[in-house]
Amino acid sequence: MCGINGFITTVNKDTDLLVEKINKMNNLIFHRGPDDDGVYTHNDRDYSIAMGMRRLSIIDLHSGKQPIASEDGKITIVFNGEIYNYLQLKKELQNKNIEFKTTSDTEVILKLYELEGASSFAKLDGMFGFSIHDKRKNKIFIARDFFGEKPLYYSNLNNTFSWASELKSIVNIFGENLKISKTGLNHYFRLTYVPAPHTIYEGINKLEANHYITYDLTTKDYIITSISNDVKIELNTDISFKEAKDKTKELVYDSVESRSISDVPLGTWLSGGVDSSIVSLCLSQIKDTKIDTFSIGFKKQSFDETDKSQVVAKMINSNHHEFIIGEDDLKDNIHNILVNFDEPFSDTAALPTDTVSNMTSNYVKVALTGDGGDEIFGGYTKYYVGKLNSRYTSIIPKRLHKSILKYVSPVLQSNMERGRLFQINKMLNSVNYDGDFYWDIISLGNTENQLKKLLKEDNFKDNLFEEYKSRINIDKPKTIHDFRFVDYVLSLEGGMLAKVDRTSMLNSLECRAPFLNKKIWDFTASLPEKFLMNGWDKKHILKKAFEDQFPKDFLEKGKRGFGSPVGDWLRSSLREELESYIDIKFLESQNLFNIDVIVPLVKNHLAKKQDNTFRVWSFYCFQKWYKFNYLKFAN
Repeated sequence: MCGINGFITTVNKDTDLLVEKINKMNNLIFHRGPDDDGVYTHNDRDYSIAMGMRRLSIIDLHSGKQPIASEDGKITIVFNGEIYNYLQLKKELQNKNIEFKTTSDTEVILKLYELEGASSFAKLDGMFGFSIHDKRKNKIFIARDFFGEKPLYYSNLNNTFSWASELKSIVNIFGENLKISKTGLNHYFRLTYVPAPHTIYEGINKLEANHYITYDLTTKDYIITSISNDVKIELNTDISFKEAKDKTKELVYDSVESRSISDVPLGTWLSGGVDSSIVSLCLSQIKDTKIDTFSIGFKKQSFDETDKSQVVAKMINSNHHEFIIGEDDLKDNIHNILVNFDEPFSDTAALPTDTVSNMTSNYVKVALTGDGGDEIFGGYTKYYVGKLNSRYTSIIPKRLHKSILKYVSPVLQSNMERGRLFQINKMLNSVNYDGDFYWDIISLGNTENQLKKLLKEDNFKDNLFEEYKSRINIDKPKTIHDFRFVDYVLSLEGGMLAKVDRTSMLNSLECRAPFLNKKIWDFTASLPEKFLMNGWDKKHILKKAFEDQFPKDFLEKGKRGFGSPVGDWLRSSLREELESYIDIKFLESQNLFNIDVIVPLVKNHLAKKQDNTFRVWSFYCFQKWYKFNYLKFAN
C-alpha cells in the first residue's frame, strides 16, 4: 500500500531536476507511505519521464522495494495497492518457468504484463493504481482497479502529462492558474463529491474505475480503455435460493481469506452492523489466533451503538478495542480532514472515519471493513424508492403532489433531526412522474431545481448525469440492479471509497473491503432481485447465509449511519467561520452563487427556522476548500 506519482514532460530536463520534482510530489503524500520511497527517471531526446512512490510496507517487507524493473530493464513499474490473488497468479507464471526475485505482488503485476501485455490487468483481483513504462513499446500504461478503491488523477497541462494518487501532487507542482470546472462544481453541489472522470479543476481528471490509460511517447497522444467488461450481467433465473445462499457464504469466506494476507498485524472495524459483523466473524474463523476488532462509540447515548459490537466481539472472542469519543473529538480535526481531500467533499461520515482510522493505526497497519456490503447486496434504504415511487405516482395525481410539496415539505424541513421525517421529505422531493427519480435520490446535496437557484446562471449545468446514463445505458433506473449499477459508477468511486481512502491513508492505515470483490459483484448482479431485497428485507440473502452463526434476530437489528452532528456545530463552534463565507464581498469576488439564495439558506439554518444541515454543510466544505486550497492556484 502506498501512493504513486509520475509525469512526462516534453521539455528535456537533466536527471537531478527530474528527481527533485518527483521527490516533491512524493513528499506531498508522505502519509500514504511513511516506510519507504522510490524514484525512477528516464531521459529521451523528445521527452523525460519520472515515476515515484511512497510505500506503506504490508507484504514483502524486505525485498519489495519499488520501482521494480524487468530483467532486461525495458519495463519498470510503480504500484499502489494490494493484489489479493497474486500468489495464484505467481504460481501460474512459475509453471511457465518465469522466475521471481521478490515475494511482492508488485513483481507479479510486472511479470504478468511482460508476458501478456495490458490484457493481463483484467486478471488482477485487488485494489490498485499503478504505472508501467514499457521501453519496448515506447508507451506508459496507467491503471485503476475495478471498483476505484485506490485513487488516480491525471492531467495534461503546460507540456506535461502527470498522474498521481492524490490531487495535491498535481496541483502543487503543475497547478498554475487553475480554474474551477463548472461540471465538477455542479457535481459537487448535487452529490457532495465529484465523481470520475471529473475533478473540481479544469484540466485535471480522475481515471475512471476499471480503466487504464495508454500514453504513446512517440505521438504524445493517449487513450483510455476499459480493463474488463462492466456492462450489466444477465440474470440467472434457474438458481435456487439455497444454491445462491450457499454460494454467497462461500464467496464471502473466500474473499475475507484473500484479503487477510499480510506480513503485518491486521484487524477489523466492527460497528455491530450486518456487514462488519460478518467480516469479523469470517476473519475470526479463518485465523488461528484471536483477531483484533475496533469500534467507535459516542458519549452521547443517542449516537452510541457499542452494545452491538460488544455482542459480536464476545461471540468471536476478539481482542476488542473500543474508543468512546465526544463531539469535540470529532470536530477538532475538521480542518485537516477537509483540506486533505484536495477538492470539496462533504460526507459527514469522514470525521468519525478519520477518528477510528487514527486510533486503529496505533495497533495495526491493516483493517478489514464492511464497506461495499450495501451496494453489493442491496442494503440501502434508497433502494426502496423504486417501489415507493411507483406506488406513490400511481395513487397521487401530479397536481396533488405539487400541493403536498408546497404545504407539507416546509413543515418536514423544519425538523431538526435527520430521522424519518427527513427521509420522508427527501422522498417527496424526489418523486418523479417521468421515472427519473433516482438521480435526485443520490443527490445528497441539492436537487437539480435547488441547484439551479443556488448557482449563478452561467455556472449552472442541466442534464448533468447524461454522460453516466449513456455509459451504463440506463436512463431511468427502475430496478434494484439498476440502482446498484448507478451506485457502482457514481457513488462508490466518488463518495464512499474516496472517504475511506483519504481518511485512512491520512493516518497511514490500509483498509480492505472483502465485499468489494468482482466475483461477488458479478454473482449478486446475476441473482433475482427478491434474493437481495425480499419485500422490505434488505440484504436478504447475505443475512440468511450467516444468520445461523449469530444470536437470533441479531442481523435484523437496525443500524445508524456513521455521521456527525454538523448541523449543531454550524450554529456553534463553526458559526463564525461559516458567517465569513457568506460575507457579501467574498461572495461577489467568487461570482459563483446567487447571493439572494445562499445567504438566506445559511441564515435560516443558523436561526433554526429551517434544518438546512446538509445543504449548508456542503456549502461550508466548499468554501473551506476554496479558501485554503483553491486560492493558492487560482488565476
